[in-house]
Formats: sequence, C-alpha cells, structure tokens
Amino acid sequence: MTNDKTKTKSSAKTQENNIDGLPELAKQYLMYLATIKNSSKLTVREYIFDLRVFFRFMKSRKLNHVNYNPEEFGEIDISDINIEFIKTITKEDIFEFLFFMSEQRDNINNSRARKLSAVKGFFKYLTKQAGKLDVNPAENIESPTIKQALPKYLSLEESVDLLNSVKNDENNKNRIRDYCIITLFLNCGMRLSELTGINLTDISLDLTSIRIMGKGRKERFVYLNEPCVKALADYLETKRNSETNNNQPKLIKDENALFISRNRRRISNSAVQKMLDTSFFKAGLSDKNYSPHKLRHTAATLMYQNGVDTRILQEILGHENLNTTQIYTHVANSQLAEAANKNPLSKIEKINRNKK
Repeated sequence: MTNDKTKTKSSAKTQENNIDGLPELAKQYLMYLATIKNSSKLTVREYIFDLRVFFRFMKSRKLNHVNYNPEEFGEIDISDINIEFIKTITKEDIFEFLFFMSEQRDNINNSRARKLSAVKGFFKYLTKQAGKLDVNPAENIESPTIKQALPKYLSLEESVDLLNSVKNDENNKNRIRDYCIITLFLNCGMRLSELTGINLTDISLDLTSIRIMGKGRKERFVYLNEPCVKALADYLETKRNSETNNNQPKLIKDENALFISRNRRRISNSAVQKMLDTSFFKAGLSDKNYSPHKLRHTAATLMYQNGVDTRILQEILGHENLNTTQIYTHVANSQLAEAANKNPLSKIEKINRNKK
C-alpha cells in the first residue's frame, strides 16, 4: 500500500511538471521560453506549475466557485482555456490570484514574485511576440517586495579547513576528485549546474581556463589560478589512470564529462550536494547549513574583500545585472560595522554608566 501511495504521489508530481493539460497558448509560451529565450529547465518547470495554478484559479474565479480544497482544485480542467477566455482576465483578477496565493496557500513573497513573473511573462508573450492581445493586464503590476538577505559564506580560515579536511581524508577514495570540485567552487565562484556541466572539451590545453555554460546558455570563460590548475591536473591524471585500469568498467554515458560519479556517469547535482554535506561534516562545519551556492558566495566575497572590482566580479560570476553583484559590497559594509562595534571604545558609554 505504501509503495502504491508513493507511486501515486510521484506520478502526480510528474504530471504537474509537464505541459500536458495546459492551455495551448501556455504550451506555446513555455516552448518559446525553452527554445528562443534559452531559459533553464528549472525555470520552465517552475513556470509550468505556476501557470497551471494561475489558470485553475482563473477558471474557478470566472465561474464563481473558487474551491480552496487542494484535491478538488487540482482536478480543475484548464485544457480548454482559449484566447477569448484569456482576454477576460483583468489586472484585478491577477491581484486576486496573488491574494489567494498569500492567504490560502501561504506563499511567501519570493514564491508570489516568481508566480507573478510567470504570469507577466506569459501576457508579455501574448502581447509582444504572439500578437494575440492588444492590452497587457499584468504590465504595470509591481512584484512583491523581496527582502534581500546577505549571503552566507565561509571565512578564509573555514575555507582552508574544508580543503585540508578533504585533501587529507585517506578513507575517501574520491578525495582527489572532491578536492578539485571544492577548489573550483571556492576559487571560481561557479554555480552547481555550471560545475557539473563542464566537459573535457571545455578545458583549455594548458588547463588555465574553462568555458562555462551559464544561465540562459550564456557562455563565459573562467581563468584558473595555480591551486585550481594543480587540483585539476591531479584529478585528470587520476581519472585517466582509472579509465585505463582493466578492472574498471567503461563509461556508460557521456564520456566527455569532466566529473564522473561512482557509476561512471556524469556526476549529478545531488551527488555533489551529498559529497559537500559529508565534507562539511568532517570539517566540523555541518552546523553552518552551507551549500554549493554558499561556496559560490564564499569565492565572490573573498575576491571582493581582496580588492576585485565589482564589474570584474560580475564577469567572473556571470551576473547579467550589476545590481546582483552589488550584494557583496553590502557584505563588506556589514563587516565594517561589525568591526567598529568590536572596538573596545565602542563600550565607553556603558563603562561610564557602570562607574557612576
């Protein structure tokens, strides 16, 4: 019975993540995102879910029987929604949808902002690209305010401890590979998907640069410092020796992949995450709730703290907008404020009060 329930939930989740059952115009928009805009698979998958919820709400609202029961709401057929129905959707309807997601679904600002982005993108497509609408009802709707939290990152000492812990772990048969992965994270500021997507053909012959495929399939080059070159050379030598060993099975899939897992396939994002969780634990950093993205933040923060200009940092990280990179200046400012508070003279008023 448990297995049947698990299969049912898995099947339902898979169905929610594909375009089956969506209105035809929504399918066209999602294909436009994937093929013309080169949006990531994750973005497309999230927008599939967001638009499905949006249209179910709109159909319920227009028929005057919004049902908040998740099971019944999830059964609403939206495949028949056409352009005539979509033309009836107003700005007020979209506001009601956002209110519904907040009050009935407990969506935080980040989630509602993403859903609004999906809706605004859809209506912009219908207006600008498809020419199906004359007026875009979502055009001037402001996105919910998202509180920009300062990124978590490792200190220089913690970074060194992590690297040394992996390098010296003789019980880990993949320590050379893992050390190389973490070295690239900490020195180059790669995203997780960028690292796992590296091919052997992306690496320069002298091992001094790697071509990275970033968000929106935008290419950039990252240049490797001496520790990266050394770690990469050691790993490639180990990888070659492993592949020429008669006792090792041949690669099952994607022989061009740089990093491979124990099953001889390209290493997955989840496998890297699991490896990092283990590495953080062994280095005594498991209580920090670190992740691959925290290593990216660490690389960016350490570079900025040591004089790298924000525009150069923008190129290194592959940020499309400089404002995204500016967060690291706020990190530095917060450290300056913390340093000022640690000055013993900052307690002078308290000292004087105690004397009185």
